Amino acid sequence: MSNSLHVDLGKNSYDIIIKKGILKNVCEEIKKVYKGEKIFIITDDIVSSFYLDKVSQDLKSGGYSVDYIVLPNGESTKSLSSLEVIYDALIDFKMTRKDLIITLGGGVIGDLGGFVASTFLRGVDFIQIPTTLLSQVDSSVGGKVAIDLAKGKNLVGSFHQPKLVLIDPNVLATLDDRTVNDGFMEVIKYGCIFDKEFFELLYKMHSREDILEHIEHIIYKSCDLKRKVVEEDEKDTGERMKLNFGHTLAHGIEAYYNYEKYTHGEAVAIGMYEITALSEKKGLTKKGTSDKIRDILVNFGMDYDINAVHNENILSHISSDKKNEGSILNVILLDEIGSCYIYKTNLEFFKDK
Repeated sequence: MSNSLHVDLGKNSYDIIIKKGILKNVCEEIKKVYKGEKIFIITDDIVSSFYLDKVSQDLKSGGYSVDYIVLPNGESTKSLSSLEVIYDALIDFKMTRKDLIITLGGGVIGDLGGFVASTFLRGVDFIQIPTTLLSQVDSSVGGKVAIDLAKGKNLVGSFHQPKLVLIDPNVLATLDDRTVNDGFMEVIKYGCIFDKEFFELLYKMHSREDILEHIEHIIYKSCDLKRKVVEEDEKDTGERMKLNFGHTLAHGIEAYYNYEKYTHGEAVAIGMYEITALSEKKGLTKKGTSDKIRDILVNFGMDYDINAVHNENILSHISSDKKNEGSILNVILLDEIGSCYIYKTNLEFFKDK
């Protein structure tokens, strides 16, 4: 199986390279897409302890001038206050529009660093090196970059495609089980919405060992499914909305618990199950679909039902979600496993008739 994918977006096209051990050859890959001299790395205080020295030394040995910033790990870093700190560091580095940013980390670093790249000097190139399963299968691909506000997640953002995505599955060995499971929930999403056969493979998995045994296929398949959607709908106005399955509730759950109780993947898991159970009740989804989702979540010890669909405080967060169009709320529902559709409704949807 090929270990690379091409995201065809005209002048914004790029490759996703999935290869064990590729972090040892970052410079070699970057030289294929970047001919400049200066590289600035944005990372966090956990990832830096494992990989910053290796990556920066490799780049320096290739002749690049390298600087970096190390930020605190966690969702709270994806904020307005972080922007000024990073912009100041880029100015001190005398960054120009011809230079390059690398985001080395999970989804927070990728989203934040990508947003910095999209806005500093009105846009500089960047390369994603995602280091969590969640960022490898989802947030590093597609060019959606953003920061959070106190009133909601990803409310300030833009579309800024990377020049390259380098994915090394070996980095997942340093992650704890919860972080691996967090990313696996987004993988399950792809099976739910687009690929029944892929879902059936995931359905048979019960442990971290099962995931890592199939990890290259899992990452490749997830990125390939996302690639197809991004090519069709780069700016998230139609087909790409389907990737938000489970996310309408998830973002409300995360905000309600101040991003502390549930990880993004855990909230998506609850969102996928609860919205499917509700849509089944309403006759909008094939009976038994939510049971299949529940089974796979139980395999990994995930919460799946916290009655979020009837929690007024969680629903109030949904009313400010960016997936809304005026009074219209776009929710993604399953016909059945492997097939989904966009359902235009409003908050009344969550009130049982």
